[in-house]
Amino acid sequence: MENASTIQPNSEQQESDLDMTLSLRQNKQQKALSGVVARIRESLDIETIFKITVTEVRQLLKTDRVGVFRFYPELGWEGEFIYEDVGAEWGSALAGKVDNHCFAAEFAALYQQGRIKAMADIYQASISDCHVQMLERFQVRANITAPLMKGKDLWGLVCIHQCSSPREWEASEIEFVQLIAEHLGVALQQADYLEQVKLQSAQLAQAKAREKAAVWQKTIAITIEKIRQFLDLESIFHTSTAELRQLLNADRVAIYRFNPDWSGEFVFESVAEGWVSLMEQQLHRPELKENVSECSAKDLAKPPVADTYLQDTQGGSFGRCEVYRVCNDIYSADFSDCYIKTLEIYQARAYVIIAIYHGQNLWGMLAVYQNARSRDWEKDEVYFLTQVSSQLGVALQQAESLKQVQVQAQKLAKAAERERKAAQREKALFATVEKIRQSLDIATIFATSTEEVRRLLEVDRVTIYRFGADWSGEFVAESLAPGWTPVKEIISAMFTMVTEPAPYHFVEASYAQRLVEKGRSAGDTTADDYLQKNQVRDFANGQTLVIKDIYSTDYSIPYIALIERMEARAYMIVPIFLGEKLWGLLAAYQNIKPRDWQEDEIDLLMQIGTQLGVGLQQAELLEQTQRQKEEITQTLKELQHTQSQLIQSEKMAGLGQLVAGVAHEINNPISFIYGNITYVNEHTENLFKLLKLYQKEYPKATGEIQKQAAAVDLDFISDDLPKILASIKMGANRISQLVLSLRIFSRLDEAGIKAIDLHEGIDSTLLILQHRLQSQSNSFAIEVVKQYGELPPVVCYAAQMNQVFMNILNNAIDALENSATSGKIIDNPKIWIRTEVIEGDTILIWIADNGCGIPEMTRSRIFEPFFTTKQPGQGTGLGLSISYQIIVEKHGGNIKCVSEPGNGCEFWIEIPMKRTVS
Repeated sequence: MENASTIQPNSEQQESDLDMTLSLRQNKQQKALSGVVARIRESLDIETIFKITVTEVRQLLKTDRVGVFRFYPELGWEGEFIYEDVGAEWGSALAGKVDNHCFAAEFAALYQQGRIKAMADIYQASISDCHVQMLERFQVRANITAPLMKGKDLWGLVCIHQCSSPREWEASEIEFVQLIAEHLGVALQQADYLEQVKLQSAQLAQAKAREKAAVWQKTIAITIEKIRQFLDLESIFHTSTAELRQLLNADRVAIYRFNPDWSGEFVFESVAEGWVSLMEQQLHRPELKENVSECSAKDLAKPPVADTYLQDTQGGSFGRCEVYRVCNDIYSADFSDCYIKTLEIYQARAYVIIAIYHGQNLWGMLAVYQNARSRDWEKDEVYFLTQVSSQLGVALQQAESLKQVQVQAQKLAKAAERERKAAQREKALFATVEKIRQSLDIATIFATSTEEVRRLLEVDRVTIYRFGADWSGEFVAESLAPGWTPVKEIISAMFTMVTEPAPYHFVEASYAQRLVEKGRSAGDTTADDYLQKNQVRDFANGQTLVIKDIYSTDYSIPYIALIERMEARAYMIVPIFLGEKLWGLLAAYQNIKPRDWQEDEIDLLMQIGTQLGVGLQQAELLEQTQRQKEEITQTLKELQHTQSQLIQSEKMAGLGQLVAGVAHEINNPISFIYGNITYVNEHTENLFKLLKLYQKEYPKATGEIQKQAAAVDLDFISDDLPKILASIKMGANRISQLVLSLRIFSRLDEAGIKAIDLHEGIDSTLLILQHRLQSQSNSFAIEVVKQYGELPPVVCYAAQMNQVFMNILNNAIDALENSATSGKIIDNPKIWIRTEVIEGDTILIWIADNGCGIPEMTRSRIFEPFFTTKQPGQGTGLGLSISYQIIVEKHGGNIKCVSEPGNGCEFWIEIPMKRTVS
């Protein structure tokens, strides 16, 4: 587009020479103002804006210092200079803070109302002494102070200092400073707005609309608010063009976008009814997209651009605008013919074109066209358009930021998805490792691992292969998706083809080559050692094998043929180490199609392989521990057995010696008594015969004899003495039987084993326990029911068998006594003893009682060494254990207990008539 010169007012004005001079000066100042404003607009960085402003303003006004002062209202209007441009001969105002309370009292309220203060000489102005002293600190003699308003709040001051001498400030200079302050206030707001856009990533800060009386200010606020309701450029541009055409009552409002070569195109427009659409026209007329005014486009790309319109309109508030072109009538603007033809194609008669900047770069133009007639554009309309253009530039930045945020959000979403999948796999890996560690059975570990890996990687087959000593081996575990053939069946079929037994060798090149070679030549036994020389070495070094597609990998044809039989298209293989030794391989296969294995998938398989190695070590340690445990348990049993045997042997040996000693000591006097009782009986009978003979021959005895006979009751003696002798003989006979029973029980006179009468041993045991079976003053009598069968002599260890009878009968008596102690009433306490021959060559001895019985938990342990339910001091827990050893180990028999709580107890003893165990 062509640069448009500002149209001179049509009406002729009669101005005096003084007015013309003033106008020229104002125009010059307006141009300078436009330059400063344009430089302010070049940057969105507030620091850069302030630095440029203080420098440019000091140069333009030719003052000693220009500074930006910032307030801290929360500190009682304390503040400091944050930017300045000062002559070399004057001190810097940036050195210290200002804390002047008289300033707050005199001027703070006025500055908050937007008032500007100009002093030609501080000593002639009506200000307080403390204010003068504060200005003297900064070497100020004259100054202009304009408020910097951030919205409605007093943010700071723009200070113009004349230090060398007093100075009468011109009205244009004061107005210039005021406009600069207003633009800096706008820059502050824009800086805040852009900062909010960056921080919130998707939202525009809703600027607080300033209430102003002017209708255009309200219109600006309403239009900007409508623009800000959208976040996408299409909606923003559509709304902007429609709103502007309606508000300005124009025929067309369009947005033109530049290309890098300064050609461009209309991207949005709002056109009144009856006019052609430029967007449709440019589709049919490519020349409309070409740059018809290269110089104009390049000039607009270099802000600020001075325009004669500023001179014609005497500047005014237009100094606040961006770069623009205004044309009231194209036929009176001195345009070139080609450019007028282009504008006629646009159907334009008058227009306003405002540059749209994206940051510091020219992006495009906002064009408002009046087609039917010429139009005198008002300065408020132009200012309004510059504000909209500025907001469109912000919208472009916002859209770019939003796009960046969306791109970043997409990247973050993808990263989050990767993290989520990684976390899921990490969690699944942890669960898999936990499952592996929960079991110490190697088969369970393998089954769990292959199944979990297949599920996590979503593959068709997972196998575990174990190496042998010669690096051949076998598949020991496999998890297979439905519809595929198990690997062992595949390999069996392949070996069947070459008539060789299937050892399930590894499905790598070594095995494949071996199969192919054997298939080609039945007598050729040469096998390729590729696996041993290559891949085993690689796997032993911890390397992995990752194949994305077997057909795009440089492998031999036999290898691919074998993999095809495995139905695999892509696969991964990782080594499994047992300690530092290569134990086997873990492989995952993808069938049908290739697969691009990801790093996290490879890492997952490697970690599972590592955990399998740990599981193998644990299983091996467990196996060693179990073997050691079994050995220790067996040793402990042997020690307990030996200990119980030693204890019981020592006990029985001592008991036998005691019984034998007692029997021997009793036997001697009893033998003396029993041997002389016959003589005593004969002598007594002879004496009684002699006495009777004296009584017969001498019937009349002397008084002395008769008196003595009456005193001793001779008749009673003659009747009772034979009875006494008979009782003595009976007691001696009883003692002899007891001594015999003790000798039979101890069997010390019978070494080793021999054929004995078991009934004799049972009876001797009952005789020894007679004192417990008979009724005592504080106990009850126990009836013993004998049901002896016809038993032949049994070859056994007599003393040990008697020991068994003693232990079981003692326990039966204890059970009956415990029943009475626990309060259970037994009408007739009994012990049954039954013997019989069963199955031709086995003796059954059945001993039962009707006591309290034995619970199942206790009954399962009664034959354990040192297990007892009796109170401390009442039993050692060895009786039934030793009985079990005597019956089972010594005699090759069997002993079992049948009992229920409350229903008594039965012991079944079976021993062979011919001893088979040493």
